[in-house]
Amino acid sequence: MTLEPDTPIVLIGMPGSGKSTIGRRLAATLDRRFVDSDREIERHCGVSVTTIFEYEGEEGFRRREAAIIAELIRDPGTVLATGGGSVVSQDNRELLAAEGYVVFLDVSLAELWRRVRRNRNRPLLQASDPHARLAQLCAERTPLYRGVADLIVSGARQPAAQMVADIIAQLPAPLQRSAVEDGSP
Repeated sequence: MTLEPDTPIVLIGMPGSGKSTIGRRLAATLDRRFVDSDREIERHCGVSVTTIFEYEGEEGFRRREAAIIAELIRDPGTVLATGGGSVVSQDNRELLAAEGYVVFLDVSLAELWRRVRRNRNRPLLQASDPHARLAQLCAERTPLYRGVADLIVSGARQPAAQMVADIIAQLPAPLQRSAVEDGSP
């Protein structure tokens, strides 16, 4: 893929990896629009992701997710935070790789657990042993994240501003243009 200055930057990673937090800051720094695919699904459907899972199951949610990602990835100049399971679909992985510059926020299981253990709004972690379920999801998804990523960034404990600066420093030149033009990092 030839990178253009307005090629979408796509953030992937496990639930709790910081995609939305980092995405908002990255978009602001690069003077781009931020979009969260889960929030867009909720906006289109008028209900929460949890409610969609309750009524349609994971399969129904994944269909909706694929449709939203296909729409959002074609919006130039965005930073797109995807849902943690978006990479489960090979079609999604191929689309993200073909249309965007994909950044994997790689966070350790221990740190993910610290971040999500009290959050009751994560449907796939509503299990008898949520830690074991998170570990299983990490084991299944990490190879998929790595396989589609153009850039892998450690999401170890560090301030969000530092992570954003690290990402920008590693972006290819065409994607850094907004930050360079306005004097940002």
